[in-house]
Amino acid sequence: MGDSLMTIVAIVLAAVLMFVFPLMSMSDRTDDISQLTVKTATTEFVDNVRTTGRLSMDDYAAFEQEIAATGNTYDIEMEVKVLDENPGKKTTLASSTKIGENVYYSMYTSQILDTLSSSDGTTKVLALKEGDMFSTSVRNTNTTLSQQLKNFFYTVAGNDTYTIAAEHGGYVTANGSGN
Repeated sequence: MGDSLMTIVAIVLAAVLMFVFPLMSMSDRTDDISQLTVKTATTEFVDNVRTTGRLSMDDYAAFEQEIAATGNTYDIEMEVKVLDENPGKKTTLASSTKIGENVYYSMYTSQILDTLSSSDGTTKVLALKEGDMFSTSVRNTNTTLSQQLKNFFYTVAGNDTYTIAAEHGGYVTANGSGN
């Protein structure tokens, strides 16, 4: 009886070592590749908007498609901080530098997408100006295979955690209007 119990335990242990741990390792590598892809795509998307000063629905759709190619679903959050200059002029004629505060007002994802979408099928463009700020953050919304395996074996991650995420943002360096 003791020998057969030891044999069963050895077979189960061997199965775990031969199949489960390599599967966990491969699923972790898949998440790493997805993380790198999402980070690269997010950086390129934001830098393109920052350097051109323009955001179109085509740009957004291409970005969305590129990150969806990883096989995961994502929550994309964009924010545009529009520089609302409130310049005042000094009273002397020799110096006409601006005085006053520069105030930013924010537009978030739903407002940006409403601005970009059109009912007649034409492509609308959100034109930004130099000094505006644009940022994007991306998080996966689905549970990856790696998360499922870790939850099963370790109970590490909860339901609301994500493993694939990227953020990037910065100042717009070109005026997008006019061209």
